[in-house]
Amino acid sequence: MTAVREELPEGRYGRGLSDAQADRTLRRVGFVLAAVALVLIGWYGWTTVAGTQVSAEVITFEVVSDHAVDTHLEVRKDSGVTAVCTLRSVAADGTEVGRRDVRLTQHSSRIDTVVTIRTTARGTSAELLGCQTA
Repeated sequence: MTAVREELPEGRYGRGLSDAQADRTLRRVGFVLAAVALVLIGWYGWTTVAGTQVSAEVITFEVVSDHAVDTHLEVRKDSGVTAVCTLRSVAADGTEVGRRDVRLTQHSSRIDTVVTIRTTARGTSAELLGCQTA
């Protein structure tokens, strides 16, 4: 019978890492990748929260005719910052019937205003799509 060789020929494939060395290397790479991911998630969260300078909400709305919806909008922002808020009105079937961008240039930090959204058909609601700095 022929003998079966269980080990690799010495020197043929280079010096291999032991299991302990491979585990340490893998652990270090995993730690570095986790730290980088944590920093990226933290940076994204900070820019999302800290970058928001304008917040607003629709207090009430009133359908005044088949072609207009009055919307009471309350905006909070840094004083001296110009804000642009986008409002829309939708019909009973959910289709958008009116949209308006409102530019707020007042220098106060809290603004209450009533905005009229002109519509192409009877609107049944008013929604704030969002606000941003201009």
